[in-house]
Amino acid sequence: MQVNAAATPRKVKRKIPSATTAIIMGTLLGVAQALLLIFGAKVLLRFMGVKTDSPMYIPARQYLTIRALGSPAVLLSLAMQGVFRGFKDTTTPLYATVVGDAMNVVMDPIFIFIMRLGVRGAAISHALSQYLIALILFLRLMQQVNLLAPSVKELQFGRFIKTGFLMLTRVIAVTSCVTFAAGLAARQGPIPMAAFQICLQVWLTSSLLADGLAVSGQAILAYAFTEKDHKKAITTAIRVAQMGVVVGLGLLVIVGGGLYFGAGVFTKDKNVLHLMYLGIPFIAGTQPINTLAFVLDGVNFGASDFAYTAYSMIIMAIASITSEYLLAKARGYIGIWYALIIYMGLRTVAGVWRVGTATGPWRFLRGRMLS
Repeated sequence: MQVNAAATPRKVKRKIPSATTAIIMGTLLGVAQALLLIFGAKVLLRFMGVKTDSPMYIPARQYLTIRALGSPAVLLSLAMQGVFRGFKDTTTPLYATVVGDAMNVVMDPIFIFIMRLGVRGAAISHALSQYLIALILFLRLMQQVNLLAPSVKELQFGRFIKTGFLMLTRVIAVTSCVTFAAGLAARQGPIPMAAFQICLQVWLTSSLLADGLAVSGQAILAYAFTEKDHKKAITTAIRVAQMGVVVGLGLLVIVGGGLYFGAGVFTKDKNVLHLMYLGIPFIAGTQPINTLAFVLDGVNFGASDFAYTAYSMIIMAIASITSEYLLAKARGYIGIWYALIIYMGLRTVAGVWRVGTATGPWRFLRGRMLS
């Protein structure tokens, strides 16, 4: 007697040409960025205030050049994370990032101290960890999506270039503010630069914890706007903003206390520590503003309000860079932190403004306000 066993259903991969486009664009932009950073390192460092006779020049150029080799992996990872977010899958990018960062933490002391590569070791460790993250995401994505597009027309390069240009404009504006601030610190010498970089990393890293809220809110809002579920969009925006404030207040306490009692973990130099302690009120006190700014970015992204986000950021960048220059000239190291508070405050105002004025994708709020 012949038994016909039920065939095991084979999981069909999704056909999403935009995923292929995102990977191609991410790779090309990553290669372009790597070439720009490698061959333009000297010019970029000079712009940052690091001259060739500065003791910071050689290690800075070594670090920048090696880190640049990881640019394709960074942008490719960001592109694939966007694809997973489109699936409402925030778990896979989280696991990939945790594995990559854990590898970075383990390799840092090995390359820096055991192999005595110093700054170069830190750059090598970071670049390798980025390629590991990209590899994990790529292998996982291949299991779910057919990445071979049937034709070039389906890749929708025109649509990607239009939206990508807006996002690229915003990223350049955001990066310019922080980069210019770092350049002003570098012009004040190695000690202020060292203190500023340590404080800046703590300031940004802790604030980026709010990115998890922003990503979750972005995914839910995008679905709500697609379904024209305005009630869900409003509820999500309010809830995410509330959670952002709560997270920010928590970070205020954690970052303030942690940096005050744990500053010695970063350096033993008394002069650097003195400047770090001066920056603690700014770093800790701005955490609620920072987290709210990140969350509101996610709200606007979820509403596909890319044009407003990009153009408003350009205006904010011009105002912020101007304030950085003037305040650094007037108040030195502390003036830079005053300017960064203005920068994050303006970002928060820009995020609230769109929803508060019921314009753009939030026009539907006008009817609710009048009723």
